[in-house]
Amino acid sequence: MGAYFGTDGIRGVAGDLLTAEFAVQVGRAAAAVEARRRGRPPVFIVGRDTRLSGPMLEAGLVAGLTSGGACVEVAGVIPTPGLAALVVERGADAGVVISASHNPYEDNGIKLFSSAGLKLSDDEEAEIEAHIEHHDLRSLAGDRFGAAAPLAGAVEAYVGGLARRLAPDLSGLRIALDCAHGAMYQAAPLALEASGAEVAVLCAEPDGVNINDGCGSTHVRALQEFVRADSLDLGFAFDGDGDRVLAVDAAGELVDGDFLIAILATHLRDKGLLRRDTVVTTVMTNLGFHHAMRREGIEVLTTAVGDRYVVAEMLKGDYVLGGEQSGHIINRDVSTTGDGLATALLLLKALRERGQTLAEAATVMRRLPQKLVNVRVRDLRALAGAVSVWRAVEEESARLGDGGRVLVRPSGTEPLVRVMAEAPTAEECDGVCARIVDAVRAQLGDSPD
Repeated sequence: MGAYFGTDGIRGVAGDLLTAEFAVQVGRAAAAVEARRRGRPPVFIVGRDTRLSGPMLEAGLVAGLTSGGACVEVAGVIPTPGLAALVVERGADAGVVISASHNPYEDNGIKLFSSAGLKLSDDEEAEIEAHIEHHDLRSLAGDRFGAAAPLAGAVEAYVGGLARRLAPDLSGLRIALDCAHGAMYQAAPLALEASGAEVAVLCAEPDGVNINDGCGSTHVRALQEFVRADSLDLGFAFDGDGDRVLAVDAAGELVDGDFLIAILATHLRDKGLLRRDTVVTTVMTNLGFHHAMRREGIEVLTTAVGDRYVVAEMLKGDYVLGGEQSGHIINRDVSTTGDGLATALLLLKALRERGQTLAEAATVMRRLPQKLVNVRVRDLRALAGAVSVWRAVEEESARLGDGGRVLVRPSGTEPLVRVMAEAPTAEECDGVCARIVDAVRAQLGDSPD
């Protein structure tokens, strides 16, 4: 990670690092780097989620891009995967999404996409960061300015593209959608209603400050209760920018990304569409998933946390399916990046073709008890040399053997150490996690976040 870019672009508190002035700098640097790479003025598409700070950062970013010579199409509020899809479909040179994903409204971020609809690599981000820090960022002048124009119908184009590729028949299904008051608030209801489903929509009235506030994929309890109380078939919870989704079955039970990938993997395998019978996941994937895939004869490749690393491994081996427990799921035959809406439609299509309910399909795997605790620390860099922490990890790992595991890693976006444990029983899991959290807290930090 650099001075600005983390594991998912640039992210921070709006008005702190992420000011209008900084957005101008990022825009000019991105325009200059892209122009140098292509030898001509580049074309960008810019989109955002529903945060209060979004229009401010959008204005700064567009000003930076156009004063750096780029031409810009402004898509407005659109899910991140929708922006990535439009970049490809419209032949743009790059795309930018202004969003902090599942974070609260006070935060915001800037994520850049290549002409292929992929998040920029570490090296590409480092090039932009170096330009911000070491190059002249003064505006161009005269006829060297770029131009900006609104991109009408961006959401409809994204939804239409998914419908053309998937076209599921959802007639007779009653589905709840928690749109997190975020970027999916228009696209998800539009897509599912067009496919014939009866849709109940929650949290689709963004006001700039309610994004992810007690709703969406990080707060699914309200959706679970709603689906159960209204006897719906299932429900989906998106995050603020729409690149992840979790599901809820008819009984209100959570079906997380591990289960969704397992269902989709076995379905694709049965249809002969799972290339090399392999899926790509991260180190956070539950051991129960690994056990299930081994039983199904499907190979699992593991990467660091972050959907960009999953996508990189998928591209390297030309695999079709991958994702994260959090609900970032990528099917490369449908989308170039994590896409919550595409995942929901793919799941619904799979359930229809298999004649199963979500609960029945989810029996493909059994989840081992898992606990994740975030510990706020003073200095993330000190984790690498925290001898007592790593001693505790070694001791607990030895105690668990093959029956569980421990993972301790720094957050890529916040000053948090994430402690995860899996064990045969919930009691063992809690104990392992608590002992390591105590070690982290004693040497590095304060209290769980």
